[in-house]
Amino acid sequence: MGKKNWVIPYIRQYRRFFFLSIFLGLLTILVGGALMFTSGYLISRSAARPESILMVYVPIVGVRAFGIGRAVFSYVDRLAGHSLVLKILSEMRVKLYKAIEPQAFFLQSRFRTGDILGVLANDIEHLQNFYLKTFFPACISLFLYAIIIGCVGLFSVGFAIVFAILIGFLLFICPIISLLYTKAKNKLLKQARNQLYYQFTDAIFGIRDWIFSGHSPKFIDEVQKQERQLLQIETKKQIFDNGRDVINQLVLGLVVVSAVYWANTLSVSEIISPPFIAAFGLGALALMESFLPLASVVSDVTIYEDSLQRLEMIETDQSAAESSEEESKVFPSSPANLIRMNDVAFGYSSENLILDKISLSIAQGEKIALLGRSGTGKSTLVHLLQGSLSPISGTVSINGQNVAHLQPAITSHVGVLNQKAYLFNTTVMNNIRLGNPNASDDAVIQAAKMVQLDEMISELPQGYETMMEETGQRFSGGERQRIALARILLQDVPIVILDEPTVGLDPVTEKQLLATIFATLRDKTIIWVTHHLVGVEQIDRLLFLDNGKIVMEGSHEELLKQEERYRYLYSLDRPNLVGR
Repeated sequence: MGKKNWVIPYIRQYRRFFFLSIFLGLLTILVGGALMFTSGYLISRSAARPESILMVYVPIVGVRAFGIGRAVFSYVDRLAGHSLVLKILSEMRVKLYKAIEPQAFFLQSRFRTGDILGVLANDIEHLQNFYLKTFFPACISLFLYAIIIGCVGLFSVGFAIVFAILIGFLLFICPIISLLYTKAKNKLLKQARNQLYYQFTDAIFGIRDWIFSGHSPKFIDEVQKQERQLLQIETKKQIFDNGRDVINQLVLGLVVVSAVYWANTLSVSEIISPPFIAAFGLGALALMESFLPLASVVSDVTIYEDSLQRLEMIETDQSAAESSEEESKVFPSSPANLIRMNDVAFGYSSENLILDKISLSIAQGEKIALLGRSGTGKSTLVHLLQGSLSPISGTVSINGQNVAHLQPAITSHVGVLNQKAYLFNTTVMNNIRLGNPNASDDAVIQAAKMVQLDEMISELPQGYETMMEETGQRFSGGERQRIALARILLQDVPIVILDEPTVGLDPVTEKQLLATIFATLRDKTIIWVTHHLVGVEQIDRLLFLDNGKIVMEGSHEELLKQEERYRYLYSLDRPNLVGR
């Protein structure tokens, strides 16, 4: 699908320029081959002590002409090819901007900033390489292959078949094998890197737990083990590439030897003179070198496929964003807003699951806490609920509808309070209004009052029109989180995800912020991701994740009575309350 939208239309639109670039590239290679052919003849003829200088004068002029011609055609070929590709890239960037701009807020809720920047920069650059390093060389090689086989066939059908087989190996067999092998290895590398990145990032946020629990050596061992596995895969890829290049060089040698042998038979048959033997050998060598890079550049197709899939996903989201108003109307909203996960499994490979057969139901207004050490899948479970990740098995639904099919309307029903709210260098009023760009000033002020910020904001030099400094440096961590909470209130969504909003706050501020959160969101469904147990008394149900499974479930009081492990963890987190 991505090729239909991001490759084929441009090839059709600029087909004349594509043919021109291919023709110039082919001409460059043929002139280079002619240069080597003439040079070989000149060397052989000169070694035979010609009777007159006139016998080598024409080859000398030919060498000079072809030498200059190769440089000229190479420059014109690069100029035409790069001019065409840059023109296509400019249109692609405009197309991509038009796809992203209408859904900027939607993308922010589904993708990390790095993903969007990757689409803007790397993916477009990859398509530039596709045209310059893969498409043009592949097309030129196909035309060159036809010309060589056709010319050899005029003299000998048997040798034409031999050349067709040998060059066909360089042009078809080796690139296909290389593509299949590289694609499989790149898939393994991608899965392993994603898993390593996810585990490492999650562990960084929970590094305090790793240190206090004494399990940091275990984490380091696991990371080193995964890095060794990555190195093994990359080493195998490098060995394959080296072996492939050696085989290609051997085949090239066979082609040159065959060309020399064929020229010798023609010389014996007095069809050509002996000086042409070296000319055919050097000419074949120059032409065959254009086939060698094909296997390597074709292997990059897997990179282009990933880029095309991401670009296609962005364009698909544009269509979804354009019809978001209709989708909001059909969103399965009801007073119940039942969230359900049925046998959900997720992982970057089937062997290493982050979540393993998770099933749970969350009713409207219920307050759930997700607990567990770093790497147990808390954040993954939240991403699945948001629809930003898709499970490898099982379903995640709201009121019977798969959340993956509810984009982007789901963003108007699910809000997220992250660990660190980003504040922009604009007014306090505008920062709060980000939750609902259409909210009135009175609504913004009411939201600020609900999160207990109105009095503090009113004391600022310009009140609500006071400028936030970059990243909100004017405010403390707790105040920044309250502004983010005010955004959620303006957004007025029935489901709120709290992704460790109190990380980095002192105990007093943490307690005050949690009290404000639960008071202002008392009618909302709350899914709270946390590492420790401060404030869990206000939660309806606690879910403990370990090794991708729910190992403990129940209210605070139930778990205190029934689970020795929970009592121990609670005593570590709240020692002053134990025994009361």
